[in-house]
Amino acid sequence: MSGPLAKLCPEREEDAVTETPRDRLARWRACAVMHVDMDMFYVGVELLRAPHLRGRSVIVAAAGNRSVVLSASYEARAFGVRSGMPLARARALCPGAVLLEPHRAAYEEYSRRVMAMFAELTDLVEQISVDEAFLDVSGAVRRLGPPVRMARQLRARVHAELGLTASVGIGVNKTVAKIASTRSKPDGLLLVQPEDTTAFLAGLPVSALWGVGRRTADALTGAGLRSVGDIAATPVPQLARVVGPAAGHHLHELANGRDPRPVVPVREEKSVGAEETFAEDVEDPRVLRETLLRLSHRTASRLRRQGLRARRVGLKLRYADFTTLSRSRTLAQPITSAHDLLEHASGLLDELGERPQSVRLLGVRAERLEPAADALQLSLDGREEEWGAAEQAMDRVHARFGADRLGPARLLRPVPRDPGADSKGVDSPRRGAK
Repeated sequence: MSGPLAKLCPEREEDAVTETPRDRLARWRACAVMHVDMDMFYVGVELLRAPHLRGRSVIVAAAGNRSVVLSASYEARAFGVRSGMPLARARALCPGAVLLEPHRAAYEEYSRRVMAMFAELTDLVEQISVDEAFLDVSGAVRRLGPPVRMARQLRARVHAELGLTASVGIGVNKTVAKIASTRSKPDGLLLVQPEDTTAFLAGLPVSALWGVGRRTADALTGAGLRSVGDIAATPVPQLARVVGPAAGHHLHELANGRDPRPVVPVREEKSVGAEETFAEDVEDPRVLRETLLRLSHRTASRLRRQGLRARRVGLKLRYADFTTLSRSRTLAQPITSAHDLLEHASGLLDELGERPQSVRLLGVRAERLEPAADALQLSLDGREEEWGAAEQAMDRVHARFGADRLGPARLLRPVPRDPGADSKGVDSPRRGAK
């Protein structure tokens, strides 16, 4: 890294000659929050399978123009392609891009391995997504040295063992570390010393602050506040008139480099779910029911894999005009089976009444999660336990033989009939027969 930013925020550690060991440890601990963000993670994992595509525009997304971009290489991003963008729009911006189907199981495995490396540095790891986490390494400096050295060694290890790259920001708190990692991308490392924090933030656009979306940014710039330094210098009452009292105080604190939130080592997942955008808008109720069944099984499988149960079920429905409805219901007993997820999701769909137009997207979510071991109260009729046991057995079959060998009859494809079976007096097997 070079230029003014590097001079302000050097990558190397600089020990004062007259500094005592105790003072040195105190200085390292005062600036020991890391934000580690894997670079184009999904694309990076896919390129391990297809190294000949390195240096080319690559988009990871499910096939079909109605799907969205999961990740894009930096070559594709140069054309304006971004995660979350409709695939049709991405193809229009970058028609020469190579489209790769996602392999979610591989992403989960590489994420697990990356997080395990983080855990070897410190117990204070707060995973915030599949490919990024905060680390508080203040307790490891006596053993491993300054945080910037740890970050440099961590990045080298990730690349050597996994073939992936990571960008790391280091600062006095989570906000500074997060912004620093963003400013160091791709494949970079940026240390913001405590005395440089205010100057580092001041020149950034207001959108750089965590939580400032398009609407808030428009409101701030409309009031003449274009940089983080402008926010830092504006009295809180004046900010409150622009974005509201709570947001005004919050942004003023962040702009001045103050963020008291600790790195929380266990981030409890608030919900798990699955959703599907249809290739063509759907009106047929039978298609919607079958989709709910499929989504319920995908969601329930994730619940069981993570050892969780849900006390609330949510439904998401998006119409052809992009109007989106969300409904949920709280349950008397926690559930983990697809059968019960489907029952409640179907009930929520029925409660919406007659649909005014065709459906573009349907989703199911399991919410208010708790460890399955803590959910000791059994259902009165034992039905949840019976369905749960049956689906756990199905999980074991899927793990050994694949997901297409066993499942709800409505979701399995019939096996083509053997034309000679009747003459032999043998019935052809039919997966999916009721």
